[in-house]
This record gives sequence, C-alpha cells and structure tokens, in this order.
Amino acid sequence: MAIKIIMLVIFFAIMIIVGIYTRKHATSVGDFVLGGRTVGPWLTAFAYGTTYFSAVVFVGYAGQFGWKYGLSATWIGIGNAILGSLLAWLVLGRRTRIMTHHLKSTTMPDFFGSRYDSRALRIATALITFIFLIPYTASVYNGLSRLFGMAFDIPYEICIIAMAVLTGVYVVLGGYMATAINDFVQGIIMLAGIVAVVTAVLNENGGFMSAVGKLAQFSSDAAPTLGQAGAFTSFFGPDPVNLLGVIVLTSLGTWGLPQMIHKFYAIKDERSIKAGTVISTVFALVIAGGCYFMGGFARLYGHMVMIKEDGSIVYDTIVPNMLSSLSDALIGIVVVLVLSASMSTLASLVMTSSSTLTLDLIKGNIVKEIGEKKQLLIIRILIVFFIILSVVIAFNPPTFIAQLMGISWGALAGSFLAPFIYGLYWKRTSKAAVWASFAIGVGITLSNMFLKYIASPINAGALAMIAGLIVVPVVSLISPGMKKEMVKDIFKCYDEHSAK
Repeated sequence: MAIKIIMLVIFFAIMIIVGIYTRKHATSVGDFVLGGRTVGPWLTAFAYGTTYFSAVVFVGYAGQFGWKYGLSATWIGIGNAILGSLLAWLVLGRRTRIMTHHLKSTTMPDFFGSRYDSRALRIATALITFIFLIPYTASVYNGLSRLFGMAFDIPYEICIIAMAVLTGVYVVLGGYMATAINDFVQGIIMLAGIVAVVTAVLNENGGFMSAVGKLAQFSSDAAPTLGQAGAFTSFFGPDPVNLLGVIVLTSLGTWGLPQMIHKFYAIKDERSIKAGTVISTVFALVIAGGCYFMGGFARLYGHMVMIKEDGSIVYDTIVPNMLSSLSDALIGIVVVLVLSASMSTLASLVMTSSSTLTLDLIKGNIVKEIGEKKQLLIIRILIVFFIILSVVIAFNPPTFIAQLMGISWGALAGSFLAPFIYGLYWKRTSKAAVWASFAIGVGITLSNMFLKYIASPINAGALAMIAGLIVVPVVSLISPGMKKEMVKDIFKCYDEHSAK
C-alpha cells in the first residue's frame, strides 16, 4: 500500500507543478484553448494518444474484446495505430491546421459555423458535443472504479474526488498547454507501464508460447467457428465480422471526435505534423496493441471472472482480475498507468466541453458582447462545473463501459466525421449535407438505444459513420451549394501554404 500511495503522490505533485508553471501561458482565450497554436510535435502527438486511450480501452475494451476474440483482438490495436493515428494525421493533420487557422476557428462548432457559414450549424454542433461527451466521461470513471476496487482498501469515492480536484487544478491554471505537457508525462508512464504489465501477464502464464498453448485449448461458441478449439489463437479469431465493426468504430471514430481533432488546431507548423504523425503512430501501436494483446489472454483467467445471475459476464472485471495477482509495485504501476490515461482524457473532455459552451453557445447567443477576460473566466468556471458533473456520474456509474463508449463515439463521429472530412477537401459540400449527417449520427445512435435493432452499439456507431460518408456527397450533389466566392476564399489557404 505504501508503494502505491508514494507513486500516486509523486504523480499528482508533477501534475500540479506543471499547472503552476504553465499559468503564464494562459492569459488569452487563444492561449488557454489552443496553447497559442505553438505546440510542438511531441506534445501534440502524446496529447492525441493519451486522449485516445483511457481506462475505457485498458479496462473495458481490452477485457471485453480480448474475451470475445482472443489474440485476434490485437488487430483492434493495430487498426487504432494505422487508421486512428497514422491515416488520421496524414489525411486530416495538415489541412485541419491550415483551414482552422485561416478561419480563426478554435473549436469544432466554430469550424462548422465558419466553413458552412451557418450560425445554426455552430449551435447544433455545440449541443451534440456537450450532450454526447457526458456518457464518455462516465465510461472513463467506470473503468477507474473497477481498478481502484482491486488495488486499494480506501473508498473509491475519495480516489475519484482527489483525481477530479487535481485534474481541475492544472487545467484551470494552465489550460491547453498544461494539459499537453501533462499528457506527455502521462504518455511516458503509459508506455513504460503497458510494457511492464504485458511482460508480467505472460511470465505469470509460463511465457508467450506456454500462454498461447493454454489459450488454444479453449473453444468458441461463435457461429463461424462451430465450437472448434483454437479459435482464440487464430489469425482473425472466432468472429471476424464483429471484430471489423470494433476496428472501424475505435479507429475511424477518432476522425470525427472534437477532443481529438482539436489537437491539430493547436500544432505549431507543417513540419511538426510530419514528426507528430510518426510519434503518434508508434505510441498507438505500443499502447493499443499492448492493451488488446494482453486482453487476448483473458480466457486464462476465466475462473476469476464475475458472472451475473443471468449467466452474463461482467466484462469490466476481467482486466482488474487479471492484474490482481501481480506484485504491489506492478499494481502501483498499473494504477498510475490507468490514472494517467484517464486524467488526460478527462482533461481533454472538460476542456472541449467548456470551451465549446463558452465560445459557441454563450458568446453571441446568450450574451451578445463578452470580453476576453470574461470568456476566460467563464471557461474556467465551466471546467469546474463539468468536473463536478463527472464526479457525480462517477459516484453511481453505469455498468457497461463499451456500451457507453459506443453510444458517445457513435453519435459524435457519426455526426461530424463525414462533413468534417468533406469540408476540408471538397468545395461542393453543402449545408444540407451537414444537417443530413447530424440527423444520421444522432438518429441511428438514439433509435438503436431504444429499439436495439443492432445488437451492439459499437456496430451501430460504425454504421452511422459509414452512412454519413455516403450520404454527405449524395445530398451535396442534389442540394444548393455555398456561394462560390465564399468557398474560393476558404480554400485559398491551401494554395497560399503550398506556395510558401
């Protein structure tokens, strides 16, 4: 217990020191929300990665999908690295930075409002962002609740309050720059931690070959494998179709999430984007690949898994139980690892929510004229509000992490992904097409919550994204486009940068 507490105290002390140090860099709205658009490749890449991967991935997804798909769950981590990081940076990084800088956009709603010349779209984007980031916050805390229950004898509520207070302190003090620097520190912890934990799990089962041999003895009840043994060690696993749905949502979904895209707004220059692409991809490959690879051995711990009265498995208990037999030092590393991932994600979520509400809803709508100092004050107050709200949710968190994640990512990425990508590349994209994408993303997510015509909310989210990518160009071709002069002015930024 002393080892775990010492690790936590050192970790929290670093977070606070960074917040105090970066306070001088948060004197304007642009500095507070975007770090003055001067953030380098290492900080941006780690901020992207640590926001991407939280307790949801480490505790929720790794356990659930490792149990369902065995070692083939590692494909999810590889997909996250290639589709969610490498391609996202290549396709979105440069164009996002250039166009948002040209339009002077600081948030996702701000971008939609300026790119499509629509105040209504800006408000709608802000509302969708605010509403569907809440279940994501709940899913982050739910993962922590399972882990703290395994590692500590002190009440989980005290841990949550401590985490929330410390996150609030450094975000309120230093804004985006404090978040980015702390994300870098937390990312280093995550890299070291996942290597240590994967090594420990393999050693506990006699090494890699021995662990694979044990896993090969299990048979799967998934239809494609017909109950044959060895499915959990096969190349594509027992259920490749549903595995593909998970890869699509967890990888392509990042392309439309406001808290992820925001990282491209703040990066310093185009050279930083090239370096950040490589760093972010390697980070994702180690963290996500390591998490899902470790989860792939979940069946070896089947005797420790919690089962409900109806016979269903409580997936969120799998990873904590896998790690419960590790040494105190390793458990301490795991706690700091997951805490790092979760605090970075929480910081990004509350920053996105508070800046969106202030700049895209309150400013110009509820309050017509609002000075810069007052905007900063409101953003900071809303950060505190969202952290308190997240604590309230955390005290009684919903039970199924992956469902919450699927609902949040499905609605956000299903709504924003297609119009954002087409908006960066295609001049013909219309306002009507953006509204159609919003209707599809929110419509599929909400209707499936109640009607459950798609068994998995993850597959529903993947469907919403793919549908948006098809509907946006179709609706754009049959609906009125924007004024040619305005579109020409928006896209001239790319020509100007290419000429430099």
